[in-house]
Amino acid sequence: MASPCSPWSRTLFCLVLAVAIAGPVRPAAAQEPLIYIEEAVPGVAISGRASSEIQWRDESRRGDGLPVFQYLLFNVRHFDEEVEEKYSFHAYGRLGTDLNNEYSWADSRLYYAYYQKQDWRDKVDFRLGRQFIAVTAGASLLDGLTLDYRPGGWLEPFTFSVFGGGDVAFYSSYSAKDTLMGGEIRGRFNDDNLVTGISYVQRREDSRKATELYGADFDYGFRRLLNLYGEIQYDRLSDRVSYGLIGSNYHRSDRWGLRTEYLYSVPVFSASSIYSVFAVSKYQEAMAELNYYFGSGLRGFGRYSREIYEEFADTDVFEAGIEKIRTDRFSGYLSGVWRRAREGQDLRGFRVRAAWLFNPHLQGGVGAEIDVLERRLDEFEDDTLSSRIWADLTARLRANLELLGRLERYESDGFWGYHNRATLRLNLTF
Repeated sequence: MASPCSPWSRTLFCLVLAVAIAGPVRPAAAQEPLIYIEEAVPGVAISGRASSEIQWRDESRRGDGLPVFQYLLFNVRHFDEEVEEKYSFHAYGRLGTDLNNEYSWADSRLYYAYYQKQDWRDKVDFRLGRQFIAVTAGASLLDGLTLDYRPGGWLEPFTFSVFGGGDVAFYSSYSAKDTLMGGEIRGRFNDDNLVTGISYVQRREDSRKATELYGADFDYGFRRLLNLYGEIQYDRLSDRVSYGLIGSNYHRSDRWGLRTEYLYSVPVFSASSIYSVFAVSKYQEAMAELNYYFGSGLRGFGRYSREIYEEFADTDVFEAGIEKIRTDRFSGYLSGVWRRAREGQDLRGFRVRAAWLFNPHLQGGVGAEIDVLERRLDEFEDDTLSSRIWADLTARLRANLELLGRLERYESDGFWGYHNRATLRLNLTF
């Protein structure tokens, strides 16, 4: 959603809004505590976060960009006499522009804004407005209505959901003829040890059917020792399975666990896209990961993945390392990565990250991934990275105000070269 205001007026509005929300800086003793749901009382509770961000971007393929954003997350909740949430409103969006007019994606957007009512007639929850829909059959941003129905009685293990409305696309013109509809049935059995569901999603572009997907999933827990889970998605228009995942998580001991997964994926294109008439290649991956917990926030792990391609040689990826979760001042991780491929992309690299809490108000960190192939999905491009390094600093100015700074450099052996980025963000929680 582009704003009708000029870039400079929007930037000025961003700064004014941030200052207006922040209010005057008060001494630490006079600061009010943050609002937590646990401390809610009957009535209306308002909470959220305002973030002012400026970036500097330097890429080998284009000129320098200077995107500026003002984000706002806003929540209004109503609690009854039993301190149970009955209805609420949630919104998240941003005002944005690029002061150098280099990046067209640095625009204003409304990510979501919906009204939610719970326990309507004790059986129905509904959400009305812009919201994110995610089921096994597909995911999208929807301008419309979602209904969740709990019938009770002999159907008590089941929940029925339906949704429908406009399909939101940030990078193309918004059209009332682009719609999305679907639903899901979920069931919980065997004292909630088995959770399963089936779903359906249909998208239409200019009133014509674009995609039609079916999905199913399950998650089964056996005696707190083993979890089995899986998902499958079927593309009705192409008459093929488009996605599949089957996995297990064995955790007999608190000290160690073993996770295995198999993934199958085929791209799904809109029926109106020219790519829908071309042959597509499937991708498969088998993975096993062993984790061992030493205590005091220290974890060691080893992972093996086999990437299986149709048009290229299969690739083996080995990674082993150690991670420290912050229990005092230090946190970080270190791992070695060996990518063994017979046709190029044979890399031996490492990942490292170290962060130090200097005091309760200041934390700094550095990190690097050198000779580690990584797929990075950007707003418009699918770039393959081979190395990246970064440094960040977080300063807590007061209980509800923090300042974050980050410097990054990305490099690729591909055609796009390098990408430098500096980010400064001010977060105000209220």
